[in-house]
Amino acid sequence: MEIINTIWNALNTENETVIRIISLPMLILELTISMLLFTTLLNITATKKQKFLYVILLSLIGLLNIWFIPTPYNTFLNIFACPMLVCLILKTNVLKSILSEIVTFIIFTILTLIVTNIYMIVLNLPNNIFINIPIHKLCCSLLMYLFAYLLYLFFKHSNISISVSNKISKRKRFVLILNLLAGIIAIAIQSYIATLYTNYIPFTMTLISIVILLIYFFINMYSLSRTSQLEVTAERLEEEQLYNKTITILYDNIRGFKHNFNNIVQALGGYISTNNMEGLQNYYKDLLNDSQKANSLAVLNPSLINNPAVYSILTSKYHEAEKLEIKMNLEIFLDMENLNIKTYDLTIILGILLDNAIEASNKSKEKEVNVIIRKDNKANRDLFVIENTYINKNVDVDRIFEKGYTSKNDKDTQSHGLGLWNVRKIIKKYGNINLFTNKDDKLFKQQLEIYY
Repeated sequence: MEIINTIWNALNTENETVIRIISLPMLILELTISMLLFTTLLNITATKKQKFLYVILLSLIGLLNIWFIPTPYNTFLNIFACPMLVCLILKTNVLKSILSEIVTFIIFTILTLIVTNIYMIVLNLPNNIFINIPIHKLCCSLLMYLFAYLLYLFFKHSNISISVSNKISKRKRFVLILNLLAGIIAIAIQSYIATLYTNYIPFTMTLISIVILLIYFFINMYSLSRTSQLEVTAERLEEEQLYNKTITILYDNIRGFKHNFNNIVQALGGYISTNNMEGLQNYYKDLLNDSQKANSLAVLNPSLINNPAVYSILTSKYHEAEKLEIKMNLEIFLDMENLNIKTYDLTIILGILLDNAIEASNKSKEKEVNVIIRKDNKANRDLFVIENTYINKNVDVDRIFEKGYTSKNDKDTQSHGLGLWNVRKIIKKYGNINLFTNKDDKLFKQQLEIYY
């Protein structure tokens, strides 16, 4: 009984040591609920191991701040540590990591102000006593975490989320990030002042402060949404322009084929009537080349290549090859909506591989590039195969990924030898991607394998 009384007295009287002791489990609970909130709202996918590591590391940082760094500096350090760990551990972009901080910070700031004020009004407690009494601090925190968890369940079951496009240009993204960082600092200062001077600030002013925070938050979200929409619209317009160009070329080819159809049939008949099989084979080969060109153009359809970024890369490289009179054959049998690689990384890899293939084939006598994209269900992988004709048969496939290594003979060595090195750097970030290189007397081949 005496132990219980001792514990109760420690919890019910001003005791900064006890508050620091209970701060660790409270911090872990708060960070866990915060993570559930922002991963749900921002559609951030992460493994259990990543989530556990994030909570533990941020808890340790928060605990060190509580014990060794004075207020309010510890609050600011926590604020900047959170997005850094989100970016590094949960593997998301800088914009989403900052938004994760703002979303959870505003939610918990609002809940803290509301729950704290109501709690103190109901129990008639002054703030200077309230913040130093462990039992009240504990009860108030648990109430706040309960409401935050209920909010998380509501967002999850209602499928409420904030859409953040990855198509925002670097300049706009940089400006937006600076704006959001300024918002974090402003929110931190506002919440600190509101919490510290609760007894002296009228409740009406506290509510006004909350409303201002909400207005700032929604203005930023609206700005982000509009920026994302503009970027997506611009991308779709570019995609449509490429598709229209493809359709125009395809239409002209079909018209030409239709116009020459009678001549083609008569020519075939001439070879057959004279039993000139060698001539017929050569003529058929030329006819097949024209047909394959039409087939490749037909493949360049955004409804078939259902990834706008990949479609844009393939189409632009196809037209680039066409200008150089390089024959590019396309075979695409893959749904690209759910690839197990970031689209940004995939487009960089494809761009570099296609640039290399076009450049190498342009120097060869038979200018030809083959692009095969298909699913290998037996091996649970998606394949991106790029083949090209080439003249440098002595190229060392074991060294082409080294930084600075190049098989080109021109003098500008500083700008060469970095493309495939960058490809290797990207692939090393993943544990499910391989790139195999081989060659024969005719074709140089790169095979990108993405396992799922």
